[in-house]
Amino acid sequence: MSREPLRVAIAEAERSLAAAGIESPRVEAEFLASHVVGVPRGRLMLHPLVDMPQVEELRRLVARRATREPLQHVLGTAVLGPVEVAVGRGVFTPRPETELLLEWGLRQLRGVENPLVVDLCTGTAALALAFAESRPDARVHAVDIDPGALSWARRNIAAHGDRITLHAADVRWADPLPELEARVDLVVCNPPYVPEGTAVPPEVAEWDPAVAVFGGADGLALIPAVISLAATLLRYGGGLAIEHDDTHGESVPALLRRRKVLTDVQEHADLNGRPRFATARRTTPL
Repeated sequence: MSREPLRVAIAEAERSLAAAGIESPRVEAEFLASHVVGVPRGRLMLHPLVDMPQVEELRRLVARRATREPLQHVLGTAVLGPVEVAVGRGVFTPRPETELLLEWGLRQLRGVENPLVVDLCTGTAALALAFAESRPDARVHAVDIDPGALSWARRNIAAHGDRITLHAADVRWADPLPELEARVDLVVCNPPYVPEGTAVPPEVAEWDPAVAVFGGADGLALIPAVISLAATLLRYGGGLAIEHDDTHGESVPALLRRRKVLTDVQEHADLNGRPRFATARRTTPL
């Protein structure tokens, strides 16, 4: 069977992806090659030659990505912190930026034994699973109302040992989680927050469900409800983190400050310095 240098196959993939307008063609070419060869990206060069069927498979995957199908859909999975979840049509693809929210949340749980965590608007359940994996002693609940998202969440939760309690509930309901009121150590949420009419990349416009992306005219349609629900769920001293659009660096902290039971409101930037998520803490009684 004939073979080809892997570096040649990767270079070809990089050129095809660059021509399609992919922002990081070399990186993505290596991720696709890693998937095909079955080794971590950092060990690709230890496999200098690949069989022609692998080269053809790489070309097939590159052709899919060149149509602007999300890389995670082509690979079939997305990574968030310590977990890998299945993704595809009908659910929002987790983004690397959410790892910053995960890291903040884990810091808040230091010293808390058997913490209770709630992930609102869970989507794939990636964030809930990342907390469960990082804190095996945690009890984690995940909430979503969209049938497509719930289907993917069930699949991912089952694949990781059914360690998450999944709720089909709407954050706008009056009392969706009565059994958890005033007991939760940490509430996290990555809601739909993009203002309607905002230009988004093809990977988002054509593949992510609109209901998981757009949050009304100003992008804030769900966030007040998330804040109200979190204020009800949190124990005294519990923490809240909400991801938001980069145009919400003032509006979301302002919404948090309007709730007298929340304090220590802070805004957090992503790695590019853009506003990305806001945090607060449930006040402790005097």
